[in-house]
Amino acid sequence: QRARSQFAQAVADLAARPQSVDTLRSAGVVCLLRPLLLDVVPSIRQTTALALGRLADYDVELAEAVVKAGILPQLIRSLPEENRYYKKTAAFVVRAIAKHSPQLAQAIVQCGALEMLVICLEDFDPGVKEGASWAFGYVARHNPELSQAVVDAGAVPLLVLCIQEPEIALKRIAASTLSDISKHSPELAQTVVDAGAIAYLAQMIPNPDAKLKRQVLAALSQIAKHSVDLAELVVEAEIFPVVLTCLKDSDEYVKKNGATLIREIAKHTPELSQLIVNSGGVAAVVDCIGSCRGTVRLPGIMTLGYVAAHSEDLSMAVIVSKGIPPLCACLIEEHEDHIKAAAAWALGQIGRHSAEHARHVAVANALPMLLDIFVDTNSSEDLKTKASRFKALKNILQKCTYLPALEPLLHEAPPSIMKHIVGQFSKVLPHDSKARRLFVTTGGLKKVQEIKAEPGSLLQEYINTINNCYPEEIVR
Repeated sequence: QRARSQFAQAVADLAARPQSVDTLRSAGVVCLLRPLLLDVVPSIRQTTALALGRLADYDVELAEAVVKAGILPQLIRSLPEENRYYKKTAAFVVRAIAKHSPQLAQAIVQCGALEMLVICLEDFDPGVKEGASWAFGYVARHNPELSQAVVDAGAVPLLVLCIQEPEIALKRIAASTLSDISKHSPELAQTVVDAGAIAYLAQMIPNPDAKLKRQVLAALSQIAKHSVDLAELVVEAEIFPVVLTCLKDSDEYVKKNGATLIREIAKHTPELSQLIVNSGGVAAVVDCIGSCRGTVRLPGIMTLGYVAAHSEDLSMAVIVSKGIPPLCACLIEEHEDHIKAAAAWALGQIGRHSAEHARHVAVANALPMLLDIFVDTNSSEDLKTKASRFKALKNILQKCTYLPALEPLLHEAPPSIMKHIVGQFSKVLPHDSKARRLFVTTGGLKKVQEIKAEPGSLLQEYINTINNCYPEEIVR
């Protein structure tokens, strides 16, 4: 017995050191451990399970070896009768195998491990519940089918009970697992909602523990993203204005997840966006974008774009909340292409409604910046981001009648953009004598004469309209 115990302990210790794992693998250690899982001594069974868990956790090959050796059925067969230490360790083995791939997680489902883990969720020991919650999360995160298997095993109501337990670590893991279940489809999110999760999650937003807040905000985001109905249920749990405090949190992930939750609500309908505006949400998001850098900004940038996209009034609410300057700052300060593209898109949503909206964007000097990132040869060659940038710039140009902001663009815009700029001049100049005078003195008219346009093209028509505003000798 002592020899068996020492052997299991030695392997468990070695398996915790990455440099030893390859030696253990080549010695065929998984097959050597297998008989010890059925040992009569509980501590040997437990140490053996720990060794297997550490091996399976190390890489996908060892996880596959554990499954192929037929260890899973042995591991879970006696789970209900085992002590809490063994249950925790068995849950760790399941988690270590499931994390690597959907195929391995499927092997967990097929051997009936989920039904046994549900028994662990009902255990009186919080550590056992935590281990089981974690294992369920690693199975559910891969795809909708595996997530459904977790639901079918009856885990969701028990996970909702776990988030009500006093232990912070258990609350965190249970919230994270509910998030992993909800993310795949509206139906799965609805299952979590039907179990009464939203109210308990919403109550935990003010909790001082940053890691718990991250998980709670993520879970609510994954529920709200799917449909208007689900987003409304989240809002009805009175998350506003308390969720806005998360945007000022010292933890970057709490900030990001808080902004993501607001984004997932804002995108659905004008009514939901209006509710965010009314609770001071837009101003809070603007402050958040201004106070951080990098990907933490992204959900906030998208939120402003979604709110502004819904209607003229909501776009004006973003303008009044001083949303344009931080978006322009993102175009300059950020190096990641997708963040710049998101900021460009948001500015396009703000400026596309009317001449007044476009003027606000133009006055903030956003047009030269948008043009720069549109023509920037260093930016990604991803056609989708290029198209979205072009659309953002075009949206604003088609509404912008503020000529002082447009004129500098005549000197650097590529042909694809030039048409839209010249088109705006041809709209405004015939009706505005002061603008006509300025256009000559600032050299704009001279620049228009230098543009090479195809005869009969729309651009040529615009140029002719502009030239017709002036006596021939001035044009010459």
